[in-house]
Amino acid sequence: MKNSKEASQSVLSEPIDPALMKLVWVLLVGTLAPLFDTTIMNVSIDTLGQSLHASVSSIHWVMTSYLLALGIVVPITGWSVNRFGGKRMWIFALAVFLGGSILCSLSWNVGSLIVFRAIQGIGGGLMLPIMQTLVVQASGNQKLGKLMAVAGLPALLGPILGPVVGGLVIENLNWRWVFYVNIPICITAIILARWGLSDKVTTKHTQHLDVIGLTLISPALVLLIYGLSQVGIHHGFGHASVLIPIIIGLILLAAFAIYVLQKAESPLLDLRLFKSRPFTASSILLFLSGLSTYGAMLLLPMYYQQVRGESVLASGLLLVPQGIGMLLTRSLAGKLTDQIGSRPVVLAGTLLTALGTLPFALAGAHTSQTLLALALIVRGAGLGAVFLPIMASAYVGLSREQIPDASSATRLIQQIGGAFGASVLAVILQNQLSSHSATDLVARAHAFDHTFLWSLGFTIVGLIPAFLLPRIRSKAHSGA
Repeated sequence: MKNSKEASQSVLSEPIDPALMKLVWVLLVGTLAPLFDTTIMNVSIDTLGQSLHASVSSIHWVMTSYLLALGIVVPITGWSVNRFGGKRMWIFALAVFLGGSILCSLSWNVGSLIVFRAIQGIGGGLMLPIMQTLVVQASGNQKLGKLMAVAGLPALLGPILGPVVGGLVIENLNWRWVFYVNIPICITAIILARWGLSDKVTTKHTQHLDVIGLTLISPALVLLIYGLSQVGIHHGFGHASVLIPIIIGLILLAAFAIYVLQKAESPLLDLRLFKSRPFTASSILLFLSGLSTYGAMLLLPMYYQQVRGESVLASGLLLVPQGIGMLLTRSLAGKLTDQIGSRPVVLAGTLLTALGTLPFALAGAHTSQTLLALALIVRGAGLGAVFLPIMASAYVGLSREQIPDASSATRLIQQIGGAFGASVLAVILQNQLSSHSATDLVARAHAFDHTFLWSLGFTIVGLIPAFLLPRIRSKAHSGA
């Protein structure tokens, strides 16, 4: 036992293989593009609508078309990596995203922009699962905490720099620059990938695409995402435009689950992954994070703009402390995840996130900006300690062959959870605002307080599945 423990500590103390770190950094550059694009679009959508003379309902489809395309392609990511190889698919995804960005910048009306955003969504939908698959397969499930700390940097930098870049573009440049910023990132990433990714990959050229599974799960995801995207427009879940697609989507999803569990081999997405307790717990937490994290990321800039009267650029700058908090804990969280397991790290991070959210649930129209900045640092520190170990835990105990499916599944769950979380909090906020005078600043602040309180509650609920995560990684591999 002592020798085993010493050996484990020795492995943890060894530096990460330079070839592996090279792979991570090459992939990291590419993932900056879709993550920056998403956060920049969040703050630019109103300006795009004005520039293209589009109605609110029409410009909403600029965001929705991207999400729908993403929902279509993510399920085939695992199959495509196995069939064509990771390097080839990575470069293909970058090229599609680059082409979509160029076309978006050339849009002549809102209809063309909606179509070109769907092309972008195809590339963006492929990129993040492919990145996760390549990193985890290359690591051999070792030191996932440290690796995720590096590989997850774009997810950190996007929310920090995206709103700031978006604000600068909106206030100083033409709207087409919203898409121009993606072009140099994608070109650089393609050059780096051709040079830095290995061609020596094992592909399964005989593996056929599970067409039946694809015809069940892709429409299911598209309908679910579409239904959730309509919640804000119709101010609730009771409208037919919301209920019908969600119900049909859930029926198709159930049919897909039954089909996959009866299919003997090569399903599009292997649901037997959920036999792994760490994977199941991570999946639940990823979904719940949509309620507590993505929803709050929607609320925070709205709070600063609608209650504090800040500009788009100023609200982006005011959110920078949250990114600083994430930077402060990210490296430590990765190290601790490898040493003591993800459970205590996620529990501590969840409590920090809740603590950092609490001041916003109690804030008024004139609460100290310093206090709120400190709260964002604490909230960011919690988020930095939550996502990284959750993603690392999802792969604990899985075979190399299961990793592509795990990457696709976690991405889908995170996406649906994010759409659900944003929809739920948007409805809560809308109901609160509609019950008060729109010109009453105090009432508006109270509406945001109430909504942040719900976000806080969803965060605390995440403590329950966190107890299912592995406490010590070395034991988790043996099923403890």
